Amino acid sequence: MKAPAPAGIATVIAYIATIPAANLAVAHFGAVPVGLGYVAPAGVYFVGLALVLRDLAREATGRGAILAAIAIGTVLSYLLADPSLATASAVAFAVAETMDFVVYEPLRRRGLLVAILASNAVGLLVDSLLFLHLAFGSLNYLPGQILGKTWMTVVAVIVLALLRRRYRVIA
Repeated sequence: MKAPAPAGIATVIAYIATIPAANLAVAHFGAVPVGLGYVAPAGVYFVGLALVLRDLAREATGRGAILAAIAIGTVLSYLLADPSLATASAVAFAVAETMDFVVYEPLRRRGLLVAILASNAVGLLVDSLLFLHLAFGSLNYLPGQILGKTWMTVVAVIVLALLRRRYRVIA
């Protein structure tokens, strides 16, 4: 196996960086508007971005690197989160990212955008349910969580589709 290109390494680093960014956003900003009158914990946008970056990093670096990145992200999530959010964040991240990975792998043969949309749908729902239940003991923010993460997925897929159309780089 050849070494990943610098862009692949940068994507993995960006993916891992979304984890502490999400935790810091929740700790410093609390709940934020996500549209349509809904609010969600501020980390929602970083987690939505993490789901897409995980899939792109998988494309650039392979399965083994992503499994290692999920493990690193889980540890970072636990170590860097506010103590009241640490376990909720780590558990939600580990389970959701693993489920995202499991859905993504078999669908990849049908195309990158299909795999990203389907795996992110599963990942964002699992992450939202687990995190909200464990962190707050409530699913009050669930509509906002789903909406905020969906916004990030939709924006990323539009950007990828435009890049694919323009450069025919993404299969």
